[in-house]
Amino acid sequence: MGVLTRYGKYLPVSEKTPAVNLEEGSTPLVRLDRIGGELGIELWAKLEGCNPSGSFKDRGMVLAFAKALEDGARAFVCASTGNTSASAAAYAAHVGAPCYVLLPSGKVALGKLAQALIYGARVISVEGNFDRALEMAREAAELKKIAIVNSVNPYRIISQKTGAWEICETLGQAPDLHVVPVGNAGNISAYWAGYRDFNAWGRISALPKMIGVQAEGAAPLATGKPCPNPETVATAIRIGNPVGAKTAIEAVSGSGGFFETVTDGEILDAQKTLASRAGIFAEPASCATLAGLVKLAAAGKLPGGSKTVIVLTGNGLKDPDAAVSRVGPPVKIGGTLDELLGVMT
Repeated sequence: MGVLTRYGKYLPVSEKTPAVNLEEGSTPLVRLDRIGGELGIELWAKLEGCNPSGSFKDRGMVLAFAKALEDGARAFVCASTGNTSASAAAYAAHVGAPCYVLLPSGKVALGKLAQALIYGARVISVEGNFDRALEMAREAAELKKIAIVNSVNPYRIISQKTGAWEICETLGQAPDLHVVPVGNAGNISAYWAGYRDFNAWGRISALPKMIGVQAEGAAPLATGKPCPNPETVATAIRIGNPVGAKTAIEAVSGSGGFFETVTDGEILDAQKTLASRAGIFAEPASCATLAGLVKLAAAGKLPGGSKTVIVLTGNGLKDPDAAVSRVGPPVKIGGTLDELLGVMT
């Protein structure tokens, strides 16, 4: 069942709220015994790439759309590094409304661009980075009187809390460590709020430490330094001025957690490890989480035996070029059985 159906009694919905539903949420939480064993922890992965548009954005987008429609919105706009645009375009198609998406020129993975286009959104390529695209989207939303569905929309964060609720319901408790990639920084705040909800309701007795992982080329929160020209292979977190910076910092500090950085090489290595040793193909931004754990383990900073959840925010097919860049080409043979047997080592 969709997020609004499963958790409606905990969310700001009423009889007047349209029942928007793409059966988002209820994503798998998979135990990764092989990788976890190598790291000396109990490792779980939340597969948010199993959402309808292939990323965690659907979890928050459904409530943003429902509440905007309730308030009379008839068109939608967002800026995006890719996943937000795909999700917004999908929900706009679902409810039959126009959607305008602003993408940084040349900075969006082809899979995500293809989604926005095929869903029927008006895709607009903006000269500049994500921060400039978001600034323009906010101004256009105000002038055109249409709904903006970036994470500046508070309903996005409220609905994204449901990911933490699902984890607690599956595990019967909160994890010791919760690791999430950080770009615009809304998701880490949402998960922290979700855990705090369950703790306040008496459904869990302890809270996790929140670890936010950023790419070295786009790490304003981890370094505490401005990042006017973010660059990383992990396009979903290629953001230099996160809108959710304040609440993300509060989530990390309030939980006793921290921010970590990883290189593009470490991210792509983690993507290959996750695929080849766990059978899960996630986009590069997602794999920053595993890369962060590998780095912490190598430095002796990963608590042994800790119950750890990594959020894999998007499907690997969002950006297949990044994955192919890290592995060799297919083996070529002729059309004989002997040749086939010769390469089957």
